[in-house]
Amino acid sequence: MIHPTAIVHPKAELDEGVEIGPYSIITDSVQIGKDTKISSHVNIEGITELGKSCEVYPFTSIGTPPQDLKYKGEKSKVIIGDNNTIREFVTINRASSHGIGETRIGNNNFLMAYCHIAHDCIIWNNVVMANAATLAGHIEIEDFAVIGGMVAIHQFVRVGAFSFVGGASAVSKDIPPYLMAVGNRVKLFGLNTTGLKRNNFSEAAIDKLKKAYKIIFRSGMTLKNALEKVRVEITDSKEVNNLVDFIQGSERGVCR
Repeated sequence: MIHPTAIVHPKAELDEGVEIGPYSIITDSVQIGKDTKISSHVNIEGITELGKSCEVYPFTSIGTPPQDLKYKGEKSKVIIGDNNTIREFVTINRASSHGIGETRIGNNNFLMAYCHIAHDCIIWNNVVMANAATLAGHIEIEDFAVIGGMVAIHQFVRVGAFSFVGGASAVSKDIPPYLMAVGNRVKLFGLNTTGLKRNNFSEAAIDKLKKAYKIIFRSGMTLKNALEKVRVEITDSKEVNNLVDFIQGSERGVCR
């Protein structure tokens, strides 16, 4: 179902059940999956793949060139998975020539109005970004993370799974999984207990994460010694192992 005022290039690939609303523009290298709905005044260009059963709201822009002074028109992509909701005025840039070559968004994500996803970002699955949350280039957001409204995240930062970043925060270092953070600059404020319970984490798993958090961030130990202590004292927790691995793998350093 393509509205007569929409401009859809003959080479664009539209699967069964796709809807294109009034005044939207779809260029030649775009692929749109089954039952995806594109509302009015949407611009999708470049080498862009949009999965099944997505909803894209008015005045969204997907696949435009990266806002990178080093970019000189090299080929790059945007790849978006299934069941994503992309609200009004969201902007998603394709990758630069100095990154992974793709801006990637997984499945079941909710991007609220005015969010910005810059070049070479990776958003995993079931992520919520509230209004006007802004990602600079090369950022990675893991599964089930929640990013509050008006949050600004620095280039190359990683945000761990099941974490929560409060509104109007400025994030310049990595946010470990399972934790809450807020502020300018962002600081940690304990475990994201409410989020973990909503996602059916057991009380035993939450208790072990609380213990690990206290050792790592509240004991006064050096980070190296604290992580070693956690490895020794909490040996049977997948979640704690994920937390420690994330911190040890951080290149920018984690907020404290």
